[in-house]
Amino acid sequence: MTRLAPPVLALDAGNTRVKWGLRAGDEWVARGSVLTAQPDSLDRDWPAFPAGTRAIGSSVGGAAVTAGLHEACARHGLALSLIASLPGQLGVRNGYRDPAQLGTDRWAALVAARAESRSSQLVVNAGTALTVDALRADGLFAGGLIVPGPALMRRALGAGTAQLRLTNGVFDPLPRSTPDAITTGSVQAAVGAIERMHEAMAAAGFAPERIVLSGGAAPELAPHLPMPVTLNDNLVLDGLVLILRAA
Repeated sequence: MTRLAPPVLALDAGNTRVKWGLRAGDEWVARGSVLTAQPDSLDRDWPAFPAGTRAIGSSVGGAAVTAGLHEACARHGLALSLIASLPGQLGVRNGYRDPAQLGTDRWAALVAARAESRSSQLVVNAGTALTVDALRADGLFAGGLIVPGPALMRRALGAGTAQLRLTNGVFDPLPRSTPDAITTGSVQAAVGAIERMHEAMAAAGFAPERIVLSGGAAPELAPHLPMPVTLNDNLVLDGLVLILRAA
C-alpha cells in the first residue's frame, strides 16, 4: 500500500515578502504572500489545514520575522521547522567555505532546481536582492553573486541623489529620458550580473544549459536574458517541500 505524503505548509520569509503555500500531494492547493513588515497578517488567508499537516520554512528576514512565523503556525496548532544550509542535501553539495553562511532561501532554491534538472544551470532569484547561483550538473553549488535587485537599485538612486527622483520609466535600449534611463539601467545591471556568471561558468568548463528564474522581478528580467529561461516563482517553496519530505 502506497503511503501518501503528508500535507506541507511551506513558508519563505524574505526581505520584502513572506510567501506561503500549502502542498497536498503534488499540487499547491493554496498560496499567498504578505509584506514582511506585516507579520501579524501572515495567516489571515490560511485555509483549514488537513490533519497531519507539517510546517517548514526558510527565514532570512531577521529575528522578529522569524518569531512571527512561529507564532502564526502556533495559532493553527503547527510546529514550524526552519531549515539550515548544509554541506550536502538531496544531491546538492554546498561549495561555500562556510556552508551555514549560505542563505537558506538560496539553499532551498538550489535543491529544487537540482530536482528539476541534472544539467548545469544558473539559479536566479530576483527579489529585493538579486542572487545568481552556479549549480553544476554533478550537483555542486560552485558559488554565486548577491547584488541589489532592480527595484532596490532604483530606490537607492532616489534616496541617494539630489535630482534623480524615483519615477516610472520603461525599458529602452537607448533611453532618452531620465525615468527610462533609471529603469533600463537597473534592468541592464541585473542582466549584466547574470551574464557575467554565465561567462564564468563557461570559462570554468560547465556552461549553464538553462536559467531558472524566480522572484518578483523575474518578469522584468526574463525578456532580456541571454538564453531560454524557466520561470518558477515557487522555487524556494518547492525546495522546502522536498527537504521536509526527505527528512
